[in-house]
Amino acid sequence: MSFSESQIKVQYIAHLGIVGGIIDEMSLVEQINQLLGTHSQEIISAGQVVKGMILNGLGFICAPLYLFEKFF
Repeated sequence: MSFSESQIKVQYIAHLGIVGGIIDEMSLVEQINQLLGTHSQEIISAGQVVKGMILNGLGFICAPLYLFEKFF
């Protein structure tokens, strides 16, 4: 499988990617969603909210939580 230059998108994510990757590797979002359950009217799951709070709490992102959907 080969990609053209127009298909490749490179972004600098620094620590956000490392911490987010560790959270994904641990399946933390899925574990939280399994414990708390989900609701059909949810837009963002509880696991995703916790992931956003962790990233925001560590000071990697200084943006309101409603903007975190751009990182997932």
